[in-house]
Amino acid sequence: MSKDCGNHGGGKEAAVRRICAAIIAFILIVLITIFLVWVILRPTKPKFILQDATVFAFNLTQPNLLTSNFQVTIATRNPNSKIGIYYDRLHVYATYRNQQITLRTAIPPTYQGHKEDNVWSPFIYGTAVPVAPYNAVALGNEQGGGYVTLMIRADGRVRWKVGTLITGKYHIHVRCMALIKLGNKASGVIVGENAVKYTFPNNNKCSVNV
Repeated sequence: MSKDCGNHGGGKEAAVRRICAAIIAFILIVLITIFLVWVILRPTKPKFILQDATVFAFNLTQPNLLTSNFQVTIATRNPNSKIGIYYDRLHVYATYRNQQITLRTAIPPTYQGHKEDNVWSPFIYGTAVPVAPYNAVALGNEQGGGYVTLMIRADGRVRWKVGTLITGKYHIHVRCMALIKLGNKASGVIVGENAVKYTFPNNNKCSVNV
């Protein structure tokens, strides 16, 4: 008869524990490294500027239906010298007093390198969009004064690239105020039969939250 020392099971359990401990230690080292790189480099969120808006249509009809068609130009800059930015998803649209008045237009996914600039010119539009009665009154009053105040928004997700490391996805929210003088075509540039391009000041910076 052979003698069973009873240590075989214990040896396997110890080996499993050592493997698990090694895996956990490796994960912790990787996470600590990413955290230290992140803290040392201090990534800065991208900067956005609304440069212009070309208005093809902006008509408020009864009962409180708004049809609009714009092409907006948005410039963005990555201010980081050692960090790249992946724009995995970004949708641009317009709102009036927190009410969405156009469909969302997708910006193609792109990578923005160190200190790099990008310029996007998406079309945003909405056909017979119902507007809340109180917003329709306010919009009518503004149009009567020869202007309209819109908010051009961009929402999506970004990732940061530090060397060969790429972070998880972060939500990005961009808000650009647009004061458009619809009642004065001379304040813009006529680019078609019914289209007028309005240029905004260089300091028309957008708020960005990541």
